[in-house]
Amino acid sequence: MTHAPQDEPEHHPEHRPLPAWLRVTQGETRWASTLAVLTAVGLQWALPERLSIHPEWLLPALEIALMVALIAGNPVRIERASRLYRLAGLVLIACISAANGWSAVRLVVGLVRGQEGADAAALLVTGGGIWLTNVIVFALWYWEWDRGGPVARMQATRTFPDFLFPQMQSPELAPPHWEPAFPDYLYLSFTNATAFSPTDVMPLNRWAKMLMMVQSAVSLLTVVLVVARAVNILK
Repeated sequence: MTHAPQDEPEHHPEHRPLPAWLRVTQGETRWASTLAVLTAVGLQWALPERLSIHPEWLLPALEIALMVALIAGNPVRIERASRLYRLAGLVLIACISAANGWSAVRLVVGLVRGQEGADAAALLVTGGGIWLTNVIVFALWYWEWDRGGPVARMQATRTFPDFLFPQMQSPELAPPHWEPAFPDYLYLSFTNATAFSPTDVMPLNRWAKMLMMVQSAVSLLTVVLVVARAVNILK
């Protein structure tokens, strides 16, 4: 007597392991976000004095102090749930955003008035530094706000994502332990700043859409004015 062949248990959808982004996991490592913050602070410190908030040392010093406090709270992995800790992280990103926003506005105003851009190479370096800092800043915002931040994502407190990554739509294309980490948000920010639109990661919530729209506008304005002025100088 023959029996109809049966599928192996692992082929049934109900036997697939729950994706990591939907269950409680280990906290994200600290190094990627720390390196990004230190890079942003270094880029701001290297800007010309006329484009920085005075006193020039104030915001970088505050940013480093906040970064040290965050590392002390979670030295290896971001796992400690604390309102004070989260507030410190948001203040840190806000400080970097304010400093870079001020520099971008000063640069744009100087370009419009003809007070910036006597040297094409210096202008491209300055504009490139502001643009790269802008990429880092928005990556930090995306990373800190998506589904409540890295600690909330670790605890799987929110089911619905703010950003839809390809691995979420097609979990069979990623290992069971995959979940978005800071490098994924950095890639999202970089592609949005270069394509001026979403690429493979889709914003689902209104705040995510508005934030990506603001980043695209800032990136477009900076790139167009800086490159146009540099080309004019070279001619």
